[in-house]
Amino acid sequence: MNLLFAQSEAVVETATQTVEGAAQTPMGGGMSFWIMIIAMIAIMYFFMWRPESKRRKQMQNFRNNLKKGDKIITAGGIYGVIKEVQPTSVLVEVDSNVTLRIDKNMIVGDPAQGVVENK
Repeated sequence: MNLLFAQSEAVVETATQTVEGAAQTPMGGGMSFWIMIIAMIAIMYFFMWRPESKRRKQMQNFRNNLKKGDKIITAGGIYGVIKEVQPTSVLVEVDSNVTLRIDKNMIVGDPAQGVVENK
């Protein structure tokens, strides 16, 4: 009987040590979770946000430097030559004696230089 009692005490002691050890370790590996989150944010920054920001700045620079005589393409697919530049719009000649006033934000490219906005 004493042998049976000694074995049950050993089992209880082992179970108690296992429970105490489990209580001391963090659930789910907390450090690896944060490393994965930081890695995902870094990947999104370098492959999505940064290139898009560069394209946006390039297109804004292109629109700010438009001048008379530049060939352009509008968002609607109209090709023309700039006749007059104003702060928010441009006057574009699309054919002889046919001019259109177009908002600068709707100019998406210059066919001569290969600058085209990808939407």
